[in-house]
Amino acid sequence: MKIVVIGGSGLIGTKVVKKLTEQGHEALAASAVRHHVALSVVGTDRLQDSGYFRAKLAQERLIKTSGIPYTIIRATQFFEFLGAIAAAGTDDKRVRLSNASFQPIAADDVAKAVADAALGSPVNDMIEIAGPERLRMSEMVAHYLKATNDLREVVSDPQARYFGARLDDRSLVPGDNAQLGAIRFEDWLRQPKAA
Repeated sequence: MKIVVIGGSGLIGTKVVKKLTEQGHEALAASAVRHHVALSVVGTDRLQDSGYFRAKLAQERLIKTSGIPYTIIRATQFFEFLGAIAAAGTDDKRVRLSNASFQPIAADDVAKAVADAALGSPVNDMIEIAGPERLRMSEMVAHYLKATNDLREVVSDPQARYFGARLDDRSLVPGDNAQLGAIRFEDWLRQPKAA
């Protein structure tokens, strides 16, 4: 098994690496971080009704105050999560979702942004990334379900919560200077892995 040992060059870490190697594992010692790149979520600071987003904000604060050069990438939701979003809003055969603005991004575009940040210089700030198109959450999920032959009906409900948080038109969309992904929703839907 390949195991990365954070702090692997310290007193205990070197001993852990040695023990794992002796047991036939491939142990990689990791320490001396020069650029902390973290993936977070657009709207984290606006969705503090949700425990998940409170934890993401706490993570961001720890990174900012660590003294280690950093880049925090706040991404919108991924196209790949549309099925999970539908499942979270499902009650029987109906999917009750917010009609708030929504600008998801393809996971491939997120991976590119994270890799680019890791190879670049720390910005000691946040970068926002989003998909190239903005729609209503309920509309996009309805389109996704239809494209994947899912017969559930989507009901647009301004009061529907998103994983415990109330949404408005600003909650899940990036600011004006966001970097936009290249993959459009329709193009992503045509990929075999989308279904």
